[in-house]
Amino acid sequence: MRPDRAGGLTGAALLSACAILSGAPAHAQSAPVELCTIEESGLSELSGLASDGDNWYAVNDSGSRARAFVLDPRTCEVRSQRTGDSDPYDVEDLALAPDGALWLADTGDNRHKRENVALHVLDRNGGSALYRMSYPDSPHDAEALLLDRAGVPHIVTKEPLGWAGVYRPAEPLDAGRVVPMERVGSVSLRATKTPGGPLDGSMGSVLVTGGSVSADGTLVALRTYTEAYVYRSPNGDVLEALKGEPVRIPLPDEEQGEAIAWQPDGSLLSGSEGGEAVRRVAGADGDPSAETATDQPAPSGGDGDQAQPATEEGGMSTGRALLFAGVIAALLVYLVSWRRKRS
Repeated sequence: MRPDRAGGLTGAALLSACAILSGAPAHAQSAPVELCTIEESGLSELSGLASDGDNWYAVNDSGSRARAFVLDPRTCEVRSQRTGDSDPYDVEDLALAPDGALWLADTGDNRHKRENVALHVLDRNGGSALYRMSYPDSPHDAEALLLDRAGVPHIVTKEPLGWAGVYRPAEPLDAGRVVPMERVGSVSLRATKTPGGPLDGSMGSVLVTGGSVSADGTLVALRTYTEAYVYRSPNGDVLEALKGEPVRIPLPDEEQGEAIAWQPDGSLLSGSEGGEAVRRVAGADGDPSAETATDQPAPSGGDGDQAQPATEEGGMSTGRALLFAGVIAALLVYLVSWRRKRS
């Protein structure tokens, strides 16, 4: 769902300060390459992607029925659909389970008013299930679903300031009742100057809008409107992966990038609302041999930086940058007040 524009001079100024505090870019390693454009009108608000190599799976973030589209990776044309009987509120992401089932994350909540969120599961034989969950603290807007190789869903919230929360069911999912969730972790991302997204300034660079776990569970990707972050998890533990230092891959110039998906070859797919082309980042798993001679990099814009480790040299974390900006602002206010008293 298209978010409200950020308001307030103070918030914009602080986030601009975060962008200024970002460090110099690292050497270019990879760039997104355009593949094909999804023409299906039912996917004009593309919010989630998944891939098994032979098919792409896609969801829209609006509609009155749980529905996923099966696409031809060569042309983006619709091959078939999977549907369920439930009526979703705001589907924001999609995950492909090892058994071939599609999990739709009905977790969008721009106004932070939902009493519970839902997961719609569409199996490959036409069956479906609906699971409802509740947060342990307060309502959250969330657009990222990470389904680990054991089939445990992790929801990552979309936070404009501070730390994005990571939640998972505290009990086994049960179609007959609302299952409570527990907060099991958090993620803090650094503001960047990569162009793109529906928001002014650098705010869009820290809002988590999608997620994906590789088929073997060893790679986790989170995305914002302008970046992808790759975390490694050799033992398949999503939470352990998110504690590590990610590699940042800029995804510039997408109108509203919300979809991200691992492919079996170690590349990442990136998709946006607005009828833009699906793009591929080869070698996102760190294997440079995955780059093909036919891949032509898309214009990067901004600083021209590509994949880089998200270390302190690559920027300051959002929380630290905001704290630093706040200290500077407080100091300026004090100096102005002091000068007025002296005059």
